Amino acid sequence: MPAEPHAAIDQGPLRLEQFLPYQLNLVAALVSEALSRVYARRYRIGIPEWRVLVTLGQFGVMTGKVIGAHTHMHKTKVSRAVAFLEKRKLLARRVNRADMRESFLSLTAAGRAIYEELTPQALDFARRLTEILTPADRDAFHRALQQITDRSAQLVAEVITHNGAKANAREL
Repeated sequence: MPAEPHAAIDQGPLRLEQFLPYQLNLVAALVSEALSRVYARRYRIGIPEWRVLVTLGQFGVMTGKVIGAHTHMHKTKVSRAVAFLEKRKLLARRVNRADMRESFLSLTAAGRAIYEELTPQALDFARRLTEILTPADRDAFHRALQQITDRSAQLVAEVITHNGAKANAREL
């Protein structure tokens, strides 16, 4: 009797250290911790502030909502990071006259100076992180990472669509 397409395959117990989502999370946490040593002590900013600062350094002017979408950070984290950077005078806020609930955010001269000083250090860190790979392995890794990122986004969209369909069915 053939197995159903979605039937669970008995693969033994789930081993956390061999589970891809855990492995990706572990690598991300270790890389973030190591990278934070480049900017945390010298600039006294954390990971959320770093992400906001670098995003504004890259794109110029953005809203908090757009920063959150780009960095995949929750709006509360973005808001706290923005408030911290604004208090430190690294970020400027300009109210959107078309929508008073929204502000346009940009780096101040001091924020831009930190971004420009930090950028070569961050790029060097990224280079050092992957220098252990051959050029071919590095290319394959980047392709695989992009494919996993794209597939993850598809799975998130499927869950959202599925949950939305359930919610709509309940409303009927």
